[in-house]
Amino acid sequence: MSTRHVMESDVVVLGAGAAGVAAALAAARTGARTTLVEAGSIPGGELLSGMAIDGALNARGEWILGGTGRELLDECERLGGYIGPLNDWRLIWYVCLDPEVMKLAVARCLARAGVRLLLHTCATGVVREGPQVRALHVLNKEGRTEIRAPLFIDCSGDADIVRAAGGQVLQGGLAGELQPVSLMFRMAGVRTGPLLDFLLAHPEHFALGESDAIRQGRTDRQLAQAAAAQAQPTVFLKGDGPLVSGAISRGELYPTALIMIQPTSRQRGEVCLNSTRVGGIDGTRTQALSATLATLADQVWQCASFMQRHVPGFEQAAYSGVASRVGVRETRRIVGHTSLSEDDVLTARKREDGIGKGSHHVDIHESGTGQVRIPVRDGGSYDIPWGCLLPQGVRNVVAAGRILSADRGAHGSARVMGPCMAMGQAAGTAASMLLDSSHHDFTALPVQALRARLRADGAILDGTH
Repeated sequence: MSTRHVMESDVVVLGAGAAGVAAALAAARTGARTTLVEAGSIPGGELLSGMAIDGALNARGEWILGGTGRELLDECERLGGYIGPLNDWRLIWYVCLDPEVMKLAVARCLARAGVRLLLHTCATGVVREGPQVRALHVLNKEGRTEIRAPLFIDCSGDADIVRAAGGQVLQGGLAGELQPVSLMFRMAGVRTGPLLDFLLAHPEHFALGESDAIRQGRTDRQLAQAAAAQAQPTVFLKGDGPLVSGAISRGELYPTALIMIQPTSRQRGEVCLNSTRVGGIDGTRTQALSATLATLADQVWQCASFMQRHVPGFEQAAYSGVASRVGVRETRRIVGHTSLSEDDVLTARKREDGIGKGSHHVDIHESGTGQVRIPVRDGGSYDIPWGCLLPQGVRNVVAAGRILSADRGAHGSARVMGPCMAMGQAAGTAASMLLDSSHHDFTALPVQALRARLRADGAILDGTH
């Protein structure tokens, strides 16, 4: 099929997940004609899955996400869907919200900023001239369209533009291993009181105080008391605890490292559960990824039934919803001008070229019951260098989100939504700044000028542990 349409834009963003939405907002708010391309039916990605936002605060409870990320949260709060920051009393703070309300918040914010949104649209390739991408080819029900622009932002989650343009990418671990895929689901009618009473009576079933910043010398029972005082259904059933491991050994529950419970709606008494997993799947292989849906659906029902039978507070709870797509933690990541290292993450390294922050522990899920969880030192945060977003060999493309240039350990931290939104804002802001110059080359942008603009737009780059 030959190209039938040509579309002009100033900035093209591929992928409307957390990073892509933030990038499009940052670019469009300056007046840049910004086109956001998304293969799915609604923008927002994992923001709409029910999963809380990790990496927006550090383990000390300090906000490290500002700017466009906070803009989305503020809109969610105006619409009545914001719960706010909660401590899991294990490793981290996260921000809980209603994904059904966030669907509306994302759509409203994009519309107000003037973003041109193309849903149900798949990227099929690029037009490249030397180190520059000239156009993105997309396909939808109208046929093929060539979107021409001087600047492109790859937030695809799979480095699709970078790879098509000849940029080098890495994938998974040294042996090609990848984190398992999952399907978030929700249950309504959960009673918080009995759940927290269960925590107080049986802390041995729950993950508590896995970092010194959270534990602070306290016993599991004292941490359980602190968690109960928070008065929210925010708990983490550990896979090697007696409750979950016993169910796995009896064949009552599939092998898993965790059942994470996070509130999504006070009005509905609803929580999101993160537990399901299928390992050995390459998320860039459509047939293999699609085939996981049946297994994940069975796991959702199995876990919901387990919760009703064995966890106080869930006796009368009902399955209420599932994420709109299978969640993929890891596929490709770019080879950039700089690479974030696991040591950078774990030592909370600060940098003069940082364009956003991360704080999530090194978090590498494995097949079955395995999971690596290593906290950031002193509950602090690290800086993400600008060079981690700059793919080698392609000058007018910047990458944001889980495809950043990083080793596998660092990627296990920076892949979550908080830092993805920070990277997205940096990418969109950089694009808007380059439109005012004669050089459409992200590598030529002075990083201190970018940092100054980000600070002016509310990004948090300084002043945190």
